[in-house]
Amino acid sequence: MSRNYWDTDRDYKQPDSAQLRKNASLTEKKEKQKGRKLEPVIIEGRKIVTTWWGQAWCDNLEKYADYESRLERGTRYVRTGAVIDLKIQKGRVQARVQGRRKAPYKVEIRISPLSEERCQAAIEKCANKIENLDRLMKGDFPEELKELFTGESGLFPRPQEISFQCSCPDWALMCKHVAAVLYGIGHRFDEDPRLFFELRGIDVGRFVDITMENRIETMLANVDRPSSRIIRSGNWEELFGVFG
Repeated sequence: MSRNYWDTDRDYKQPDSAQLRKNASLTEKKEKQKGRKLEPVIIEGRKIVTTWWGQAWCDNLEKYADYESRLERGTRYVRTGAVIDLKIQKGRVQARVQGRRKAPYKVEIRISPLSEERCQAAIEKCANKIENLDRLMKGDFPEELKELFTGESGLFPRPQEISFQCSCPDWALMCKHVAAVLYGIGHRFDEDPRLFFELRGIDVGRFVDITMENRIETMLANVDRPSSRIIRSGNWEELFGVFG
């Protein structure tokens, strides 16, 4: 018996976690037989993200009202391992997400290129704050630099800089498969924060090198300028209360 579009007797049911895992396992097996390597998002533990970079990415997404009502639907999918493949490149994320059907859906997310002005502004603000690449990767830097990444004009993308599409039939602006991938990106940043810079089209090594070079140039430019913190020999007695 064929089904009419206007037939509402049978309700649409979301696949449960067991079905998603089963479908994902079948897809992985098929892809392996074809010699294709998948890069799944595997969540271990209760939290999707645990580091500063992953949490900052997710927080940045969730603070925008346009996404708030839709992102939550993707958390169950990413937790159950439905994001069976996720690859991050410059300005683009390509992923495959398992749904109720056996064939996974294809998701593509594009991030607008970061302007040269915003990148240079970030370098200038980082000049006296970032000491090395290791601290940057750990997110172990001053609060003002965290604002540099996540603030209104920071390096994290704004909603209007993100576009996405999914091969599923969902008419929603953001479907649950796209939402799952967005959270999956945050998890990837947990594993390797360098991927954030890759996505934004920034060479992280060059970013740090230029920051340090600018810092050294500033120091050399001021080398002949006397500092107000230098104690003059003539003031020793007055400063320390030494009397002759």
